[in-house]
Amino acid sequence: MAKDKENTEVNVLDELNKGACMGKDAIHYIMDKVEDDALKKELNRQYHKYKVISDEIHRLYPEYAEDNDEEPHETNAMTRFMTWSGIEMKTMNDDSTSHLAEILMQGTNMGIIEGRRLLNHKGEDKEVNKLLDEYVTMQEEAVEKLKEFL
Repeated sequence: MAKDKENTEVNVLDELNKGACMGKDAIHYIMDKVEDDALKKELNRQYHKYKVISDEIHRLYPEYAEDNDEEPHETNAMTRFMTWSGIEMKTMNDDSTSHLAEILMQGTNMGIIEGRRLLNHKGEDKEVNKLLDEYVTMQEEAVEKLKEFL
């Protein structure tokens, strides 16, 4: 396999995994603030989708990484702390269902932007591209579902 192709696929998988980790973290941090059962159910569904994508990334990653023991990049402790503290600050005065949905939509939209950027520069591997398409589609669907809670 050509080095450039390997690097492109590893980069896409790393960025997807960081996005999936951010999504799972945000849902985890916000879940205890959610009182609306329908929103809880939706967030559980989204969390599961992020987990499925992350599991698939972990399955594919050794095929492209230079070292087969290498793991996909995840969000670092500082990023996780910033996510948590941002959610805490934004919900200090308003933890209504509508506001929680809005916060999650903002984060998900950032994930969509990054996913679309990756799609515009994707590599040749069909499995990685399929996973990238699934990730972006999943996030776009999540935004549509969250709109119902505004």
